[in-house]
Amino acid sequence: MKLRVEVDHNTYSALKEVEEEYREVLEEAINYGLVNKTTSFTRIKAGIYKAEREKHKLPSHYIYTACEDASERLDSFQKLKKRGRAYTDKPSVRRVTVHLDDHLWRFNLDKISISTKRGRVLISPTFPKIFWRYYNKGWSIASGARFKLLKGNVVELYVIFKKDVKPYEPKGFIPVDLNENSVSVLVDGKPILLETNTKRITLGYEYKRKSITTGRLTKDREVKRKLKRLREKDKKADVRRKLAKLVVVEAFKSRSAVVLEDLPRNTPEHMVKDVRDKQLRLRIYRSAFSSMKNAIVEKAGEFGVPVILVNPSHTSSTCPVHGTKIIYRPDGGDAPRVGVCEGGKERWHRDVVALYNLRKRAGDVSPVPLGSKESHDPPTLRSGRWLRAKSLHSIMNEDKMSEMKV
Repeated sequence: MKLRVEVDHNTYSALKEVEEEYREVLEEAINYGLVNKTTSFTRIKAGIYKAEREKHKLPSHYIYTACEDASERLDSFQKLKKRGRAYTDKPSVRRVTVHLDDHLWRFNLDKISISTKRGRVLISPTFPKIFWRYYNKGWSIASGARFKLLKGNVVELYVIFKKDVKPYEPKGFIPVDLNENSVSVLVDGKPILLETNTKRITLGYEYKRKSITTGRLTKDREVKRKLKRLREKDKKADVRRKLAKLVVVEAFKSRSAVVLEDLPRNTPEHMVKDVRDKQLRLRIYRSAFSSMKNAIVEKAGEFGVPVILVNPSHTSSTCPVHGTKIIYRPDGGDAPRVGVCEGGKERWHRDVVALYNLRKRAGDVSPVPLGSKESHDPPTLRSGRWLRAKSLHSIMNEDKMSEMKV
């Protein structure tokens, strides 16, 4: 959680000294790791601790946390380099967020103290409502924290909440199938399709970027300002968070496990290798399948909901009843959603059949209803409705009431 506090000049200058020397130690730790080809915190600390301790008069634990910071940056850089997404020879230290361990800071609802070269400084933050929501529900403050200095004598403090949650023994399964523009969920044996509007958001912001940059340099100050104000990332993150909470809360109430496809990191690269349409390639790359999966896994960890990751291969192209291939023929579009089982000749919607296959691979032996002989679509919920819903069951109950009224 991020807390912003305006402090007096003396407190700010004391923290500024810490930040400047922390940056120097961090750069030395990164250089040592690069020269010795290691990302290990233990090896980096053993290599630079003595020299940096003599050079700087900081509390010793700042050297420990700087080495941890360097280890994380080097590890992240190596992963980017393997994926071909590193554009420099070594990680550059542009922004510094000072890491704090339990020796360097102490938390109290009245005052937060941080160690500096001049002794301990005290900060009195104002806690927002969301802080009290977590604090009063049994969450505890973690031993580690971070701070960053902003203009105007403002200190940005990052406080981390933690909660010890033990996963329960699941009584059922809720499979979730992730797609480019929707997410399908099987609740109480009933498949529903939640539209995420990812396609519309991606294309809308791409057209907006083109209108801003056409005929102008991207280094232009006005262009950079307009591009920075775009909120594509925030909108997609909002959808992921709300979807993850809906699914996990439903699983928690029914004491079920969430079943997801074990998607690899290179999912977009694998999906677009035979796609020539530039627009479709762009949409797939920015669909963020792994981010959606990670959001659900992270939220499940908060509630203690078990997550089962299964093999994603052929979940949409295999009949869960006969085990035969489902043939998808174009039905007015380039990506048909309804196919026919080679064995029983039933028609299956690809998002529905994926749910039953995921549940089956998770170990559920419940009978699977046969697909319809006619083309059909699962109930689809527009993003405007489910984004404001408190639970999936409430949506399903509303649909039943509307059907009764009709």
